[in-house]
Amino acid sequence: MGNCCVTPSGNPEKTKHKKKHNRYALDYGLHDGGHKLIVLKDPTGKELEQRYELGTELGRGEFGITYLCTDKDTGENFACKCISKKKLKTDIDIEDVRREVEIMKRMPQHPNLVTLKDTYEDDNAVHLVMELCEGGELFDRIVARGHYTERAAAGVTKTIVEVVQICHEHGVMHRDLKPENFLFGNKKENAPLKAIDFGLSVFFKPGERFTEIVGSPYYMAPEVLKRNYGQEVDVWSAGVILYILLCGVPPFWAETEQGVAQAIIRSVVDFKRDPWPKVSDNAKDLVRKMLDPDPKCRLTAQQVLDHPWLQNAKKAPNVSLGETVRSKLKQFSIMNKLKKRAMRVIAEHLSVEEAAGIKEGFQLMDTGNKGKINIDELRVGLQKLGQQVLESDLQILMEVGDTDRDGYLDYGEFVAITVHLKKMGNDEHLRQAFKFFDQNQSGYIEIDELRGALADEVDGSNEEVINAIINDVDTDKDGKISYEEFTTMMKAGTDWRKASRQYSRERFNSLSLKLMRDGSLKLANEGR
Repeated sequence: MGNCCVTPSGNPEKTKHKKKHNRYALDYGLHDGGHKLIVLKDPTGKELEQRYELGTELGRGEFGITYLCTDKDTGENFACKCISKKKLKTDIDIEDVRREVEIMKRMPQHPNLVTLKDTYEDDNAVHLVMELCEGGELFDRIVARGHYTERAAAGVTKTIVEVVQICHEHGVMHRDLKPENFLFGNKKENAPLKAIDFGLSVFFKPGERFTEIVGSPYYMAPEVLKRNYGQEVDVWSAGVILYILLCGVPPFWAETEQGVAQAIIRSVVDFKRDPWPKVSDNAKDLVRKMLDPDPKCRLTAQQVLDHPWLQNAKKAPNVSLGETVRSKLKQFSIMNKLKKRAMRVIAEHLSVEEAAGIKEGFQLMDTGNKGKINIDELRVGLQKLGQQVLESDLQILMEVGDTDRDGYLDYGEFVAITVHLKKMGNDEHLRQAFKFFDQNQSGYIEIDELRGALADEVDGSNEEVINAIINDVDTDKDGKISYEEFTTMMKAGTDWRKASRQYSRERFNSLSLKLMRDGSLKLANEGR
C-alpha cells in the first residue's frame, strides 16, 4: 500500500521533534501547503466522465454512493462506487480505501468474485468501476423460489467457502462475510453468486494476529470480541450464514448488541427448533465444526470443502425446509434493509457543526491548552458534568482511547472514540430516523408507514413480512412501533464498523455514551 498522500520523510534527526501528525483529525482533507489529498497510488485516470456516464443510484454506504455506470464506447454497464474525499476524515479512512483497491487488484479473476475494472481519482472523489451484479441479494433470490431445500443451502455454502479459500490463498482475510455482501451476477437461474465488498478486508501473513473489532455482530467470531484473531474468523462467519440458510434465523441473537456479544462468547448452538429435526446429520455436523469457539479446532476453508456434506452437495436432501424458513429469511433480509434506511437518515443528520462542537468541548476540557487531555483533566471535566466516574472506568477510557500509548487523549483520539458513538448513541439522531418513518407524526410507526418506507423492498405479495417485522419489533403488541421499540431494534442490529475500532468494552461504551450525550456538546454550549 502506498503512502502517496503524505509528505515524504526526510532526515529523521530533523523531523523527530516536529508536532505529531494527528491521524484522526477531522480537517484532514488538505495537507501542508494546501496540497490536495491524493488517495490512490496508480489510478487508471482522473476524468471518469471521459469514458463513463453515471446513471441511477444503486446503493449508499458509509463513505460513498454506488451508481449505475455505462461505458460510452461499448454501452456496457458497470457499477461505480464513488467515495467522497470529504468523508475521508482520517488517515485510517484513507488507508482503508487504498487497501480495498489493492486487495481487489490482488484477487484473481474468478466467477464468484466481483471484478474491479478501473479506478479514477479527481479532486473530490475516488471512483471504483466494478462489475455490475444485477441478480439481487442472496436471501432475496432464495425466498423468491417456491421450493427451498437443504440441497440449495449446500450449493450456496460451497460457493461462499470457496470465496473464503481463495481469499486465504492470496493472503486476504475478508472479516465481513454476511449475506448482504453476496449478489447474483445476473437474473438468470444459473447466475453466479459473487462476493462484492472487501471494505473491511486486510492482508495477513500466516500466524499473524489482529486486534481490531470489526464486522457485523451476528457474524462475528468470539475471538474477534477477545481482540486476538486470525483468518479462522471467516470460516466462523460462513458457518453463521450456513446456520441461517438452514433455519432462517441467526444462531447467536439477542435484543441488544451486548446480548449478541454475550451469546457469541457462550457459543451455544441450538439444533432443537424447527426445522432442525428434519435437517441431515451431515449438515448439522458441518455447522458444529464451523462454529467451534476454539479457532484452533475450527475447520479450515479447505477442510469445510472436504466435508462429506459439501462433497456430496448435489445429493443433499431435496426436501423443502418449509415455508417458515423462507418467511424468516425474507424477514431477516428486509429487517436489515430497514435498519440501513434508518442509518442513512442518521448519517445525514450528523452535521459538521456538531463535530465542531465536540472539538470545542475538548478544548474546554484541555485546561492546560496542550492539545491533549491527561487522566486528571478527564476526571475534572467529567466532574464538571456531574459525572462521578469510578477510577477504574477512567482507566478504561484512557487505556482504550489512548491508541499511541503516550498517556494522553489527544483531540484525534477523543474524536475517534466519540464520533461513531454519536451516530448511534445520540437520541436526537435516532429521533430523526424515527420521524422519517413516522410520516403522520403520531409518535408511532404504523403498518402503513412501514409498508410505504419499504415499498421498494416488499411487494404486495409479501405482506406477511411487514406483519412479521411489526410483530418482532412491537414488543408491547399494540400493533405499532414506538420510539423505544425502534431504538431497541436499531441497537440490536448495529454494525461494529470501522469507526468503532477504538473501543471494545461494555463499560467503556456506556461511559463514552454519557460523555457524548451530556459532555462535549454541553461543554461547547457553556463556552459560547
